[in-house]
Amino acid sequence: MTWKQLHDGLVRLLNLERRIDPFIRPPVDRLLRPPIAGLAQAWLRATRGRAPSMPAMEKTLAGEDECVEKIIKEMSAYMSTHYRPGGYQRAGNTKTHGVVRGRFIVRPDLPDAMRQGVFSAPREFPAWVRFAGPGPGLPPDIDDVGVLSFGIKLMGVDGAKCLDDEQFTQDFTGISTPTFTTPNVVENAKLQTWINRGLPLFYFVNPGDPHLLDAVMQGLWARTQTSPLETEYWSCVPYLLGAGQAMRYSIHPVRTSRTRVPNLPGRPPDNYLREAMAATLNEGPASFEFRIQVQTDPSSMPIEDASIIWSQSLSPPIPAAALVLERQVFDSPAQLAFADRLSFNPWHALAEHRPLGNQNRARKRIYQELSTLRQTMNAVPHVEPTGSETFI
Repeated sequence: MTWKQLHDGLVRLLNLERRIDPFIRPPVDRLLRPPIAGLAQAWLRATRGRAPSMPAMEKTLAGEDECVEKIIKEMSAYMSTHYRPGGYQRAGNTKTHGVVRGRFIVRPDLPDAMRQGVFSAPREFPAWVRFAGPGPGLPPDIDDVGVLSFGIKLMGVDGAKCLDDEQFTQDFTGISTPTFTTPNVVENAKLQTWINRGLPLFYFVNPGDPHLLDAVMQGLWARTQTSPLETEYWSCVPYLLGAGQAMRYSIHPVRTSRTRVPNLPGRPPDNYLREAMAATLNEGPASFEFRIQVQTDPSSMPIEDASIIWSQSLSPPIPAAALVLERQVFDSPAQLAFADRLSFNPWHALAEHRPLGNQNRARKRIYQELSTLRQTMNAVPHVEPTGSETFI
């Protein structure tokens, strides 16, 4: 048996588990996820050292720039190998489940210390919100890895931005696991190599360089998703919340019910997640609560390690805004095509929300260069949306 055959056999087993996951997952999450996550986090904290002692303090990793170059090279090679001009897809957060219109409503009761940037005063911003799969492929939803992603693009945001290709936007991005797939950009470069070889699982189980605890953390939250509107998402990495203050953020659905995944334990429709979103928003609005977690203990709430969960007992997440998605039809071909013209980048940000940490420093170049590659190969120019777009 070749390594490729072994890897693909493991993937098939995971895909089979996805067919029964909704029937067994609720009690597993309720009873087993908290203690397993607690043990994994304790071990990660013990083995990965302590963070700098100053709030919002960054520290460049050895070889960081070289790793960024490698990631861009590997992800560009993946795109060139798997896609053709006119059909290039994003190298990450690839499959678009939908781009929907929203309103981002900042709360009036925030503590003064959190009144920074877009949160400086109670107001409402128009938003485009993209829900997607993790990538880098475009499999049927049931065969994906069970992780979803979001990108929120606020519009009408005045002020100088960290990246000047958009003038009036502020982006927030995240995934449906509270820790990132890799702890830092050095490990991310290794993962991209395994992905290009068609063996991504071996990044986690490689005997010579294992990442089993990161696999455990991803697996605890990866699941057969019911709808992009029915799961929690986390930023996983930090951002400024004004000078000298760091935050992570998350969004949590107000809706508590879950849509039934059709046909299980058989095969659901390939795009059942988009269909679930469409059914919900055809009937009425959906809402998320946008929560901010402020870094209160730099030693145990690291800036440079995306594998560590920030303790909620040390810093309870505070509701900062409501993300409201009104009743709408979003799945027309024109609106889905609009997604290809959008570029989500955490560096589309006010200085008060500058991205922090090595993964974010890497994203500045990675996202911009890969977005330019994709849109150039598709002859689809990047647009800065205004919120006034309409589709037939």
